[in-house]
Amino acid sequence: MDTSALLRSVPTTLHLGGTRRDAENGATFPVTDPATGNTLVEVADASPSDAAAALDAAAAAQPGWAATAPRERGELLRAVYEKITERAEDFAALMTLEMGKALPESRAEVRYGAEFFRWFAEEAVRIGGRFTPAPAGNGRILVTQQPVGPALAITPWNFPLAMGTRKIGPAMAAGCTMIVKPASATPLTMLLLGELMTEVGFPDGVLSVLPTSRSSAVTGPLLEDPRLRKLTFTGSTEVGRMLVEKSAHGLLRASMELGGNAPFVVFDDADVDAAVDGAVLAKMRNGGEACTAANRFHVANAVRAEFTEKLTARLSEFVLGPGIDPETTLGPLINEDQRSKVAELVDDAVGAGARVLLGGTVPDGPGSFYPATVLTDVPVSARILKEEVFGPVAPITGFDTEDEGIAAANDTEFGLAAYIYTRDLDRALRAAERIETGMVGVNRGVISDAAAPFGGIKASGFGREGGTEGIEEYLETKYIALTP
Repeated sequence: MDTSALLRSVPTTLHLGGTRRDAENGATFPVTDPATGNTLVEVADASPSDAAAALDAAAAAQPGWAATAPRERGELLRAVYEKITERAEDFAALMTLEMGKALPESRAEVRYGAEFFRWFAEEAVRIGGRFTPAPAGNGRILVTQQPVGPALAITPWNFPLAMGTRKIGPAMAAGCTMIVKPASATPLTMLLLGELMTEVGFPDGVLSVLPTSRSSAVTGPLLEDPRLRKLTFTGSTEVGRMLVEKSAHGLLRASMELGGNAPFVVFDDADVDAAVDGAVLAKMRNGGEACTAANRFHVANAVRAEFTEKLTARLSEFVLGPGIDPETTLGPLINEDQRSKVAELVDDAVGAGARVLLGGTVPDGPGSFYPATVLTDVPVSARILKEEVFGPVAPITGFDTEDEGIAAANDTEFGLAAYIYTRDLDRALRAAERIETGMVGVNRGVISDAAAPFGGIKASGFGREGGTEGIEEYLETKYIALTP
């Protein structure tokens, strides 16, 4: 693929109200290739006044979009799904260039991200309500659902397409207009998506995409504007807490998909080979840069040696290199800061007594590369068991009893995802109910599905994306009392 031609074809201006325009004063910022450290392109750097203009457009378009027939909204979403599918290789290459992940991972994200538009195209026509007699016999109860109103979506860099479509899909289906602020590290994919949405006929003002290097300065005034009615954020718990505080002034509807610290629990009756297969998927999907990535492996001591040996062998097969190289199966981390955080956690664990079985060393040369790494005998005091790794590192620790395994899984402030492996159905259900997370994978290493509700509890946030539940985040319930 001619990546230079692809980069020349991607819009780098603001997608404001459905039209391209430069940022105020022509400001730009660079988008960097994590594999080389080189600048790919310069992108328009939105200002607070640009954000205000986007909200003006969203507020003006809101009544007409809410009144648009659900079938028509759904057909537009379906049309974008088809467009994304047609240009799957362009989207995959673009994500790899700006985020670093290996091409197979990017192709998988294109399929996953596009699916949210297909799913919510179907959900648009299923927005319900109810009509019932009042129990006292003095009237009728009519319950309807209406769009919340203009929404702001703040998306992360690790899934440049899917984290946007998972929010845009239900918002559009529900009849909400939306402003998307993509991560400054990976704005290109979302700008291309905005272009496709205009191409298929989404009305002006319904969607704006505002890349910026000044996130707080740009989004802060929006959160104080009474016309904005919804905030949806995916990112760190630290930032999520600050956004919840800021959104409280306007009593915004908010949904927060925050950090994770997913336990991967292998019980003594597990199929070890199947557990290793699942562990590879749960750990190495997206190079470990996923909030649902298996962050710590709690393995029954009866099978720990076997599991550790087999997992180490599998992870040793990963080929580290530029994501755009067809031979690469593990690309670079997003930037040097992220690599330093991963290396720091590994060094801390080793200093506390963990043993390195694979990797664990920062390679020489350009790019923010870090190899697949396995640590064993990790002490409970190690930070790597408490903090989100967000890299290709598998720390392994042991336990003896079921209660110990579940207690270890729950020993975290986070509660997004967990994985358990066991052949015993009763144990699987028992453990899934006791583990304190919003999602549990039973004998499977990948659980994300557009048709299922995605979200966490505790410090991992609140609200759900995907499934029939996802559209509820963008709908208000209205009760109308009728006379007999």
